[in-house]
Amino acid sequence: MKAAVICHGSITDFEFHRSLLEDCDLIICADGGAFHAKKMNIVPHVIIGDFDSCTKEFAQSFAGARIIEYPPEKDDTDAQLAVEYALSKGAEYIMLLGATGTRIDHTVANLGLLLLIADRGAFGEIINEYNRVTIIKGRVLVKGRGSFFSLIPYGGDVKGVTLKGFKYPLNGFTLKLGSSRGVSNELLEDTGEISIAKGRLLVIRPRD
Repeated sequence: MKAAVICHGSITDFEFHRSLLEDCDLIICADGGAFHAKKMNIVPHVIIGDFDSCTKEFAQSFAGARIIEYPPEKDDTDAQLAVEYALSKGAEYIMLLGATGTRIDHTVANLGLLLLIADRGAFGEIINEYNRVTIIKGRVLVKGRGSFFSLIPYGGDVKGVTLKGFKYPLNGFTLKLGSSRGVSNELLEDTGEISIAKGRLLVIRPRD
C-alpha cells in the first residue's frame, strides 16, 4: 500500500505535490498539513495531531476525513503520529510531503522518520520540489541517466558502499560520518545500484 503524509513544512508548488498523490491509497495530514491539502484541493483520508497549527473545526471542513486528536502534551510529533498510523495500516511505501522548511529541528526529526520507516520494513521518502531523500540499509536501484545523487552517512560510518552505473564508482568503500566524499555523484546509466554492507545511508537526489 502506498501512503502519503502531508506535513506543515514548506510547499510552494502545489500542483507538483498534488500529482504525487494521484495513486496513493492513503493520504494523511499531520495537523497543519491540512492547510496544504486545502490548497491542493484534495480531501485526505485522515487528519491527525493535537490541532495546535490548524483548528479542529478547520479539519472538520474536509467532508469524510477521519479526525484523530491527540493532547498537546505528547511524546511524538504530529508527523511521527501520522507515519505510525500509516505503518499500522500496512503501508509499504510512505512519502512525506511538506516535511522540510524553515524549522530545521522538524526537518532533522523528519529525516529520522525515514529511519523509523526503514526499521519497520517499509520504504520512505521525503519529497519536495527540489529533492527526493531516503535512507537505505541494504541495496536500492535508482533510475535517471544524468541525475545527481548524494550519499551521506546517517548515524555513523557506512561500510561496504558499492556503486554501479555512476561516474565515480565505489567497491566496498567506507564512507565516514562527517565526510562529504559522497556528495554529487552522476548516474551515467539508465539504472544504477547503490548497496551497503553495514550502516545507514541517506540517499539524496537533488533537482536544481
